[in-house]
Amino acid sequence: MNRQALEEYLHRQIPLAAAVAAKVVHADAHSLTLSAPLAPNLNHKSTAFGGSISVLGILAAWAIVHTRLESEGVACEVVIQSSQMDYLRPITGIFTAKSSLVRTSDWPIFMKMLARRKRARIEVGVTLFADDLPAATMTGRFVAFRRE
Repeated sequence: MNRQALEEYLHRQIPLAAAVAAKVVHADAHSLTLSAPLAPNLNHKSTAFGGSISVLGILAAWAIVHTRLESEGVACEVVIQSSQMDYLRPITGIFTAKSSLVRTSDWPIFMKMLARRKRARIEVGVTLFADDLPAATMTGRFVAFRRE
């Protein structure tokens, strides 16, 4: 799936992606980057709303699992099971979320479990940047369910 197709998919299937104006900046098998402007994500302090920051992080994490499975021809439903978010500094402009697997060595194990049990879990890490500096970090556990 190319960047434009992924962005359209996110906006259509997850309306909150459109609400935060998420854009796909980069996507490959190893990392995925989304961006969002400040304007639709403002809080009462004229910085990015914490919920919007969290949304962009979760979207980036979910999307890397979704796109990797799709690229391998595996039809799955992917859902978040848990997440931990740390906010490091206020965001006052465009922000990006870069996601990757916490441990790349987990992917083959994840795929074997998915083949054997029709569901598997994997951890994804996300760093959110503003002005090229880390502004937040997130770790999420995602569960994939094979479609029958």
